[in-house]
Amino acid sequence: MSATLPHGESKTVVVGMSGGVDSCAAALILKEQGYRVIGVTLKVWKEVDKPDGRWQDRSCCKVGIARYVAQRLGIEHHLIDVQPEFRRSVIDDFVDGYLAGETPNPCIRCNEHIKFGRLFDVAMEFGADFLATGHYVRINRDAESGRHRIRRALDATKDQSYFLCRLRPEILPRLIFPLGSMRKSDVWRRVESLDLPPEEMRESQEICFVTQQDYRGFLSEHAPQAIRPGPVITSRGEVLGAHQGVAFYTVGQRRGLGISSSGPLYVVHLRPEENAVVVGPESELLCDELVANQLNFFVEYPIREPVEVEVKIRYRNPMIPARILPQDDDSVCVRLGIPQRGVTPGQSVVFYSGDEMLGGGIIRSAARTRDRLDNRQALC
Repeated sequence: MSATLPHGESKTVVVGMSGGVDSCAAALILKEQGYRVIGVTLKVWKEVDKPDGRWQDRSCCKVGIARYVAQRLGIEHHLIDVQPEFRRSVIDDFVDGYLAGETPNPCIRCNEHIKFGRLFDVAMEFGADFLATGHYVRINRDAESGRHRIRRALDATKDQSYFLCRLRPEILPRLIFPLGSMRKSDVWRRVESLDLPPEEMRESQEICFVTQQDYRGFLSEHAPQAIRPGPVITSRGEVLGAHQGVAFYTVGQRRGLGISSSGPLYVVHLRPEENAVVVGPESELLCDELVANQLNFFVEYPIREPVEVEVKIRYRNPMIPARILPQDDDSVCVRLGIPQRGVTPGQSVVFYSGDEMLGGGIIRSAARTRDRLDNRQALC
């Protein structure tokens, strides 16, 4: 959290304002601290034939609330249409990932390309000194090395550092996260003076562009080629049933498989090249080894020697001990200290040292504990 500016000093900060309580609070706090604040809302997605609500365009960003808060604060507000960039960078990646049998994380891609890519460019075009958002994360400068570090939020239940693992390291000195040292309850108290409509302030847990249906319905509508029936098989090749398309299944899924068995079965692997969904008992979901590529580090890289770290393989998962083993300049092997259930290609693995986020990569493959013990499959 940035300190109040010294008397007489004025810096300009662009605040990404989605219309949610956190971005509104970020704008309020920075205005109180003496910054010249410019609010910017990015229009990323527009539902077709959906009526607008009283407060917002029915997309992920509540434009009406963002404008209202900007007026209350007496700051500039701009709405910028980035739908073409969002489709190319986020939606196409989302669709392609599922078609390839992966489970992509669109929030991480959006932060990489849109919120801290396109929006950062917008901030610079406005001549701003900084870009700020309402993410719960901290950033500070190491006095000895001069390096800017991303640290987990003070409120561990709200920490969003996982989603920022793909930020460009060179932009860190120009970023401000006013909420990183605050708790959510404190944020609510700070925005009470804005009279925000409580019915519009509920936090969404859904993918922003999948607003009226689940992701399977979205894929059926926007990528009809995903509908491609094929076999549901065991790891031994026994056919148990049929599926409607590999893209409609995720590793770890149990419900909706349309098969019967003597015990519970889960999706343990997706084989798009064979158009097959592989199922098995829960024990086959365990993994203690993965390979990640598309690496992004905030510390010196490439890694030449094994490094002990902690990792998260999903946002809600706890951190676990792991060892990073270098493979080449764009991939590492990660050996997990505690076997994990359902490590999923397409998701992100994020590396930590204490409360510092070191970087991350995209999971490309995973080795099952059983296979590795049997010396049939080992990634590294």
